[in-house]
Amino acid sequence: MQVEKTRQAKMRDLIGQVIEKLLLFCAIVSILVVFLIIAFIFAQGWPVIQKYGVSHFLFNLEWRPLADPVQFGLLPMIAGSFAVTFGALLIAVPLGICCAIFLAEFAPQWAAKRIRPGVELLAGIPSVIYGFWALMTLVPFIMQNFGGRGLSILAGSLVLGIMALPFIINIAEDAIRSVPREYKEGSLALGATHWQTVRYVVLPAARSGILAAIILGMALTLGETMAVILVAGNAPVIPDSVLDVVRTLTAHIALEMGYATGEHSQALFVAGMVLFIVIMFLNSIALAIYKRSGAN
Repeated sequence: MQVEKTRQAKMRDLIGQVIEKLLLFCAIVSILVVFLIIAFIFAQGWPVIQKYGVSHFLFNLEWRPLADPVQFGLLPMIAGSFAVTFGALLIAVPLGICCAIFLAEFAPQWAAKRIRPGVELLAGIPSVIYGFWALMTLVPFIMQNFGGRGLSILAGSLVLGIMALPFIINIAEDAIRSVPREYKEGSLALGATHWQTVRYVVLPAARSGILAAIILGMALTLGETMAVILVAGNAPVIPDSVLDVVRTLTAHIALEMGYATGEHSQALFVAGMVLFIVIMFLNSIALAIYKRSGAN
């Protein structure tokens, strides 16, 4: 009997070691895939950067890949990406966090059971459906009530804000629910109201999860393509107002990669490089904010 137990223990240890090595292998493969993608993008875009210089791409206002001389200015697309992204965050972050607070702290059970499936349904709708809906409803509404062509930063921000809502709500709600119950009970025992407890105890304790929700929403809006193509207008120009047409970096790559060749194709890889660097920069800012809030 003792020999059989020893054999079973050795088998369990062996299986555990195999699973551990397998998980390590999967993690290494995932990291390698990321680095390979980065290396491929930079290898494709670097030759044209060496030829024209970084300033030609970042500070040039014109995109004319078929002209003579060629112009590969990405500044309008960079400005468009920032405009649509931060417009979407201005819409999605307050609504998403308020909805998460309501679901986690104030909603009756019957209401929460009906709201959560609706939020999850929003996350499952394809982006092209959002874009088509916005093209048929939001764009005419903006054109009739605010002027312009309807295809604009405002339309793109609205549709992307709606798309980011379920992700921000779910992650922020989980962060709020993960706050230890003792924190809330201690605050209530000291005489604080429910809202004061949420505002001064729960939200500061859940700030790292809420920040993660904002980062995810930011990444979603920066990387979205189809919905933006349908409602933003796709003109490579610097916008003057929220009612102007705009083209984002993702839409720019998607629209032109199908027929681009030679330096034109390489310049689109440079747009991918810029998008990657922008995302890394924004994530670094978010991380710095998180560390500063943790220090305080």
